[in-house]
Amino acid sequence: MSSLNRRRFVKNTAAAGVAPLIIGTKSSAKVKGANDRLRIAVAGLNGRGGSHLGGFGGIKDVEIAYVADPDSRARDRRLNEVRSRGHKNCKAVVDIREALEDPEVDAISVATPNHWHSLMTIWAAQAGKHVYVEKPMSHDVEEGRVAVAAQKKYGVVIQHGTQRRSSAEIAGLHEMIKAGTWGKLKIAYGYCCKPRGGIGTKGASSPPENLDWDTWKGPAVIDDYHGNYVHYNWHWFWKTGNGDLNNQGTHQLDVARWAIDDDQTHPVRAMAIGGRFQWNDQGETPNTMFGLAQYPNGQYCFFNVRNVNYKGYQRQVKNEYYFEDGGRILSDTNAHYYKPGSDKGEKIKISGGKVTPGGNWGSFVAACRANKPEMANGDVMEAHYGCVVGHLMNNSYRLGKKVPFNKKAGTFGDNKDAAEHFGILHDVMEKGCKIPVDKEHYTVGPWLTFDPKTERHTGEFAAEANALLKDPNNKGFEVPDAAKV
Repeated sequence: MSSLNRRRFVKNTAAAGVAPLIIGTKSSAKVKGANDRLRIAVAGLNGRGGSHLGGFGGIKDVEIAYVADPDSRARDRRLNEVRSRGHKNCKAVVDIREALEDPEVDAISVATPNHWHSLMTIWAAQAGKHVYVEKPMSHDVEEGRVAVAAQKKYGVVIQHGTQRRSSAEIAGLHEMIKAGTWGKLKIAYGYCCKPRGGIGTKGASSPPENLDWDTWKGPAVIDDYHGNYVHYNWHWFWKTGNGDLNNQGTHQLDVARWAIDDDQTHPVRAMAIGGRFQWNDQGETPNTMFGLAQYPNGQYCFFNVRNVNYKGYQRQVKNEYYFEDGGRILSDTNAHYYKPGSDKGEKIKISGGKVTPGGNWGSFVAACRANKPEMANGDVMEAHYGCVVGHLMNNSYRLGKKVPFNKKAGTFGDNKDAAEHFGILHDVMEKGCKIPVDKEHYTVGPWLTFDPKTERHTGEFAAEANALLKDPNNKGFEVPDAAKV
């Protein structure tokens, strides 16, 4: 962004004491017509950014107009790739706000580290641009709430990068569950059990010359650069990531929440137990976790994170559903129903549920062309509800205390289902991963009560938990108040 343009951003918003914002209106988000070229700017060019470029760049009459990243090597590499694929007029920029100033840009696609997701979404909405934002849409509860407010005010399409929302099969299964086909749903369960490794420890150092460090950290208040931030391991630090629960797990957690009754918004309480075992590294987030959240109607979301590898590791990236009468569905794809007490599943015949066709990329383009936010597969509200469940579980863990490593570590009260499923996880860690019972500890988080209407914690631990609802931000990159968006 030029010095002149940056000064204008600051001047326009200094009085409000918020980050530079771009003011738009609902009408400014409209695409001229279904036959016009849709011009997209992609922010974040490592990892998922490549998928975004390939996904949108392969759709007819979609132009990759900008690529944005604080890493000059990534910018140069992707710019060459995009131009070689026919997007000859694509430009490369450091700061996404330069693309947002372009009146010919219709939408942005956000594939940055998590701490940038909401702020870019908010800026884009204010500029009248549609947004496809990678999961999780928010890095904390409050900024997700502001993204919701921005969408409502400016009327843009916001679609979450939870691709399973574009599955007609999963949508159809959930329609059957909510219709009571197998009775009342009791527990929607998600798993993010994929092997990962430790990241070691890297000391503070100067950022590499190819990286604009101030832009990379943006809203995240980070004291020093170290090599484990760039370009993937930021996931495992609280100021930039959310651990695997709200990384890969966002997909399965969103599916679990999707199955909860439609009249439920946020949980009324949540807790988590886990640890970061074996690796002895610099990472902060747990590599093992069992979390649960209860909704006002009594339904639960359970979640299981298990990353420590061992011989015989069982990879589980899936969803399960448990019903009040003891019946079960043990997969959200190729779904089979198990009658109470039976170990023999019956394949479920599913009619396609309601989704916008075209997969995650094509459905977003269709919603933008129609200028209909409701066409998004995983709209801003669904994104917010799904992300908050994970934030509450994570926040419970962050407030937890160490207790001895054993099956009785969890504080589940009389919830026998939670005790049973945690027990399964514990056995894997003790017998499979060989975690020494007499030398290790679990971190056990408190039950956090939550008001779905105010999106604030109440009761015991409210002060500590509410302090985690919003991260501090660097000057010039502040997430505005919802009322001022």
